[in-house]
Amino acid sequence: MPALNDTPHSKTLPVPEIIPIFPLPNVVLFPDTYLPLHIFEPRYRDMVADASREGACIGMALFKQGWESRYYGNPPVFSLGCVGRMTHIEPLQDGRSNLILQGLYRYTIEEELFDARYRKAKITLRPSEPFQTIAEDSVRSTVTELARRYLQSRKADELCQLVTNDAMTGPVLVNGLSSCLDLTPLEKQFLLEAENLHQQTRRLIDLLKFKLDGETQLSGWG
Repeated sequence: MPALNDTPHSKTLPVPEIIPIFPLPNVVLFPDTYLPLHIFEPRYRDMVADASREGACIGMALFKQGWESRYYGNPPVFSLGCVGRMTHIEPLQDGRSNLILQGLYRYTIEEELFDARYRKAKITLRPSEPFQTIAEDSVRSTVTELARRYLQSRKADELCQLVTNDAMTGPVLVNGLSSCLDLTPLEKQFLLEAENLHQQTRRLIDLLKFKLDGETQLSGWG
């Protein structure tokens, strides 16, 4: 299978109305982020092969609670996810593959389809937002400072430098933090399901405050 070249124009390419759905129990994809994936199950090998011929798009979705007993069937997933485009595929000799998925848009599942070995869905894309959505200095400075403190408490100095980069656009900053911080899958799903980027930023601020307050209380008992 040939590799697909990464391109800054991938958001201008159309997303098919029906896309493969790749559900996982612990991964939430956000727009403006990149996700490495290792594909090994036969059904998902088929998914990658088919998607590479039909727009190179895959919809990531989070399993709902209780998925374990039905994993090899079709356990329920959250209806809101993020579609990504495969920007690189590395085929391996035994049929497995490594790929990079570039997060594009949030989507809502309108109808699930089970006519292949893997799940597909008819989707509706949620519109993108302008870069200036969180341009207010107070909001951006608040989320940046909280993220810096949180990352410093985890000795993540390199990430601290990234989040304080003023050249980073609002969507890239907020989606990047939502993706890379050590939040639970349900907390990340909560961020993904925000009505807009401003609400997502406010939710992220509240989560960071809650976690920092918890650390302060725990250190007080030490």
